Amino acid sequence: MAAVPVAALLVAAVYYYVAFARLIDARLHGERDRVLPRVFARPLELRQGEALSGQQLVDRLNDLGYTEVPRAEKKGEFDVEAGGVTVVPRTTAIAGRQVHVLFVKPSPPGRPAPARRPPPKPSDRVEQLVVGDAPKDRVALDAPVLTAIGGGEREKRRQIALSAIPPRMSQAVLAIEDKRFYEHPGVDPIGIAGAFLSYVTGRRSQLAGASTITQQLVRNVFLPNYEGMTLQEARARAWRRKMLEIGVSLVLTSRATKSEILEMYLNDVPLGQRGSFAIYGVAEGARLFFGKDVSNVSLAEAATIAGVIQSPSALSPFTNAARCRDRRNVVLHAMADAGYITDELAEQTSKEPLTIVQRALEAEAPYFVDYVGQTLTEDYPGLTTTTDEAVDVHTTLDLHLQRIAQDAVRGGLLKVDDLLARRKRKGKAEAALIAADPRTGEILAMVGGRSYNQSQYNRAVVARRQPGSVFKPFVYLTAFEVAADKGRTDVTPASIVDDTPTTWEFDNQVWTPENYEQEYDGPVTYRHALAHSRNIAAVKVAEQAGYDRIAALWKRLGVGNPPKAYPSIALGVFEATPFEIATAYTIFPNLGMLRPLRSIEQVTRGGVDVTKPRTANAKVIARPETTYLVTNMMRSVLDEGTGAPARALGFTLDAAGKTGTTNDLRDAWFVGFTPELLTVVWVGFDDFSQPVGLSGGQAALPIWTEFMKRALAGHENRSFPAPDGITFLDIDKDNGKLATPYCPRVFHESFLEGTEPIATCDVHRLEPK
Repeated sequence: MAAVPVAALLVAAVYYYVAFARLIDARLHGERDRVLPRVFARPLELRQGEALSGQQLVDRLNDLGYTEVPRAEKKGEFDVEAGGVTVVPRTTAIAGRQVHVLFVKPSPPGRPAPARRPPPKPSDRVEQLVVGDAPKDRVALDAPVLTAIGGGEREKRRQIALSAIPPRMSQAVLAIEDKRFYEHPGVDPIGIAGAFLSYVTGRRSQLAGASTITQQLVRNVFLPNYEGMTLQEARARAWRRKMLEIGVSLVLTSRATKSEILEMYLNDVPLGQRGSFAIYGVAEGARLFFGKDVSNVSLAEAATIAGVIQSPSALSPFTNAARCRDRRNVVLHAMADAGYITDELAEQTSKEPLTIVQRALEAEAPYFVDYVGQTLTEDYPGLTTTTDEAVDVHTTLDLHLQRIAQDAVRGGLLKVDDLLARRKRKGKAEAALIAADPRTGEILAMVGGRSYNQSQYNRAVVARRQPGSVFKPFVYLTAFEVAADKGRTDVTPASIVDDTPTTWEFDNQVWTPENYEQEYDGPVTYRHALAHSRNIAAVKVAEQAGYDRIAALWKRLGVGNPPKAYPSIALGVFEATPFEIATAYTIFPNLGMLRPLRSIEQVTRGGVDVTKPRTANAKVIARPETTYLVTNMMRSVLDEGTGAPARALGFTLDAAGKTGTTNDLRDAWFVGFTPELLTVVWVGFDDFSQPVGLSGGQAALPIWTEFMKRALAGHENRSFPAPDGITFLDIDKDNGKLATPYCPRVFHESFLEGTEPIATCDVHRLEPK
């Protein structure tokens, strides 16, 4: 009789084994071969003279997944020495050749430094690049991975081979989570017995505890998610779920090697939240906890990551540092008990402080990545990976410039906070920065706010604010365009406009705008009016050009909603995003040609280029000659006008730009550009009812200046080339007439051919004493 139950049990065991085996093989194959879509920044380029410190270079190499070793000899390795870093790149052009990046000025040939002189201190810029034995001006390395797009919308994970995970990392996890991992068949009988005893004696409300790494992997990956059940439901299903977990674990162990199981576990283990993202896997944990590639984590850092696994929220190093440190030390002593490290090393390491990188998430350009994800959803619907096809998204982001942008915004907002505190203003202002190559429209950097951890609202793309005075260049451009259409010769940068208080009547309304701080200059040239952002002068120029013509020009740009043709259009009294302002401003360095901004360079699937053709192409908005006149006028904004503080702060390259301040000081802007880099900065409160109370020159310009100084360090000074049809003459800066030898203030002004002034200055006639 006993044979019947035994036979039935054997049949049931075979049945469930086959069923589980099929499930395991299907899921196991997918998990082991799954390739998550990866988002890349543009290749890292090192340039002699650029603003980059040795530590920043180490951070960039961690971004690339390079391993720090005592002596770099293999591809993907680097070492740090006094005064420099040696890298062995993986890139094809120089793969395997050592690149020496020096941060101290080399001694002149044949003139060694005196022995008594102290060694030079490393600078915060690249002093010399050497490939092999040959000096180079620039070196291109790999394209860094920004993130991998997981199955969920707000997940961060990176798949990595077990061979690329350092032994100390896997040993820390094994020591604290499953010290008999290589000995048991997927379940630990001793642990199960202990968990059962705790359950039946009432010390545990659920049948849980002492799970092996294999069981945890089964629970997280292979079995359905039972979250959201009530306590009664959980108890009712506890036995069944635990038995199912044990059965699948046994089958998994028979279908995969221990190394394969451990690799899957280390890539999939939950490590809590960072901002709105769920963190999975030790590789992503290493980046978001310590800003490092997992290959470079120290023993203490590996133990910290392993310690968090037990309870990611309660042991988070960001919110519970003391508990996290205590748990880390438990892991270290568990490693010593397991024989992975000595007791002395465990004790020594346990005394190290817990050092984390608070802003490591921002280092992955999360606002930009969100924007790329949205673009992929819109332009590449249904783009997914299969078990044998990888999807790689190569973007336009320059990760070095992105870091500089984040530093500039962070530092600039601290100064804004200080200014607001002095004025007894409550709340903290926000900021947005977007930088692009105006020649191509490639977005190089994007910062959408003060902290992505606190707010994922991307102000660079979706915040619609009044542009204020940054719109004025389009007023002057329209004036020059209309004059050219009509063949007029009296509308030039040297034309005079009366900057005195004036009242306008429009649609039965009376409007009396004011200049900033109620400063009025009387008769001034167009150049002076734009450089010093005179409101009254701008409205008078707009009135002459035609409000409808100005609205029509903005509409041709195709950015945002076109403003209404009222007198207030001259002062930017409508709404636009920083992204739209940046797009519109591309016409100035491109001589009237609009370059739509873009974030994606290439998309490949299974190694095949599936990039879609660009739907928005460059288009002509205005004449090259008239556009150049405005660009040349905006150079005076930086050289002598409202943007002049940039020069005092050390920005010396030829550039053009415009401050922007709304009438009620609600929004502060600065837009500036060189021939190769265009940057827009906005500062204000998210609360529309609260003005920031600072001008564009006070709040936005310092951020722009800091970013541009560092971003363009080591770049040659390039001027804006004048197109055909432009002539230059010396004029009197005050009255716009041809200068005489007696004029004290002379400017070399630009004109369209045929519009040059004829009258000579009749004010400065006498030879100065």
